[in-house]
Amino acid sequence: MKEFLLLIRGGHDDTGTRSPEEMQKHMEHWQQWMGNLAQQNLLVGGQPLMNEGKTLIERGEKVIDRPLAEGKELVGGYLLIRSNSLEEATNISKDCPGFEYGCTVEVREISPM
Repeated sequence: MKEFLLLIRGGHDDTGTRSPEEMQKHMEHWQQWMGNLAQQNLLVGGQPLMNEGKTLIERGEKVIDRPLAEGKELVGGYLLIRSNSLEEATNISKDCPGFEYGCTVEVREISPM
């Protein structure tokens, strides 16, 4: 099996308008989805990312106190999964709970070194 990186972007713009019950239900969807992937031995790992960060440009000589991408382009988290093909990894990604919050998921195969 190959490994694929799922980059989860956006989806943060309306989190302040959700009730605690809606947020809890959303987190349960994440737990179920990731638990199912783990049971199938497809989940390698993954984490949400903090909003704060540093962006290095100009060969690291300039540092900006935030990611350059904002809004829908801001990477909010990632998953590393196992799959036989890009198409299969894409199909797995279609059930990502982040879509409930308007995120996008970029699926990229990890290139062997």
